[in-house]
Amino acid sequence: MDSREIVQRTLDFSGPERVARSFGNSDFTWGYCSTKTHATDWKEVGGGRWERYDEWGNLWARIDPTSKGEVEKGAIEDIDGIASFEFPDYSRPEDYSCVREARDKNPDKYFIGGVPGFTFNIARKLRKLEQYLMDILLEPEAISGLHDKVDVVIHAMIRNYAACGVDSIMFAEDWGTQNQTLLSPELWRKEFFPRTKSHCDLAHKMGIKVFMHSCGQIEAIVPGLIEAGIDVLQFDQPALHGIDVLASHQAMSKITFWCPVDIQKTLQTCDEMEIRKGAREMLDKLWKGRGGFIAGYYGDNESIGLDPKWQDFACDEFTKNGLRTRYAK
Repeated sequence: MDSREIVQRTLDFSGPERVARSFGNSDFTWGYCSTKTHATDWKEVGGGRWERYDEWGNLWARIDPTSKGEVEKGAIEDIDGIASFEFPDYSRPEDYSCVREARDKNPDKYFIGGVPGFTFNIARKLRKLEQYLMDILLEPEAISGLHDKVDVVIHAMIRNYAACGVDSIMFAEDWGTQNQTLLSPELWRKEFFPRTKSHCDLAHKMGIKVFMHSCGQIEAIVPGLIEAGIDVLQFDQPALHGIDVLASHQAMSKITFWCPVDIQKTLQTCDEMEIRKGAREMLDKLWKGRGGFIAGYYGDNESIGLDPKWQDFACDEFTKNGLRTRYAK
């Protein structure tokens, strides 16, 4: 099996010969469109402070040279500015020619088209998170209008990526703190479930899958995400949900989880045996030789304060024990 078939069989729960992986000789490759946006590189502005603008025109800042930073100022500073705000034009097929070329160069890899978020992730930055969370309660009509404009952009990207032959799209949408979702599950269901379902329905109609990354404790909305049509949930803290809880979702649906060994709990033990145990637990409870699990790797060891050797133990365990023959009866 080549990488593409291994991932496809993983998503179908149809018995890949080994666990799919995003480390070493990864089964995945990525493509991004070349749409002209407001994005700039990070620039040091003095006093150890760095700044950049993202694709939407939001100003980001950080106080070190390596972290992801935070939104300092949203591109829409006043609620009345929503009506006149113009998004970059993601509808131009010619801006995706680089994606098609990358697809053609990597026919054996599972190809992911990068999308900068679904409705929540894009909208929350335009008004800065704290203000946005107030707006969504106090100015629901205006924010719903903003969401409508965001959704038009997302649909244009889905159509163009699908036309280039990607296997899936993937977006990041950090919905949770360490304890709960940022909005109530009821409000998520009312405002965001229909929009997420609309995006997934379009992607599936176009013949591609939908992958989602989220940080934090979002168990309250996981069933809704699965119902909406998310095919893969990528969690860097699977222990925050509980491996048994994640496995329980697979008893009712073909949802695939893409995870490294938990970056805040298990890896932080710096205990080789505990790390290997964490890798085997996900293989035994989520993969089982049938599919439904992708062995992950957290790409920024520096930000979590770890020597790469600790994740190397996890990768070794995934590789040695993530074989279908190990689970053959």
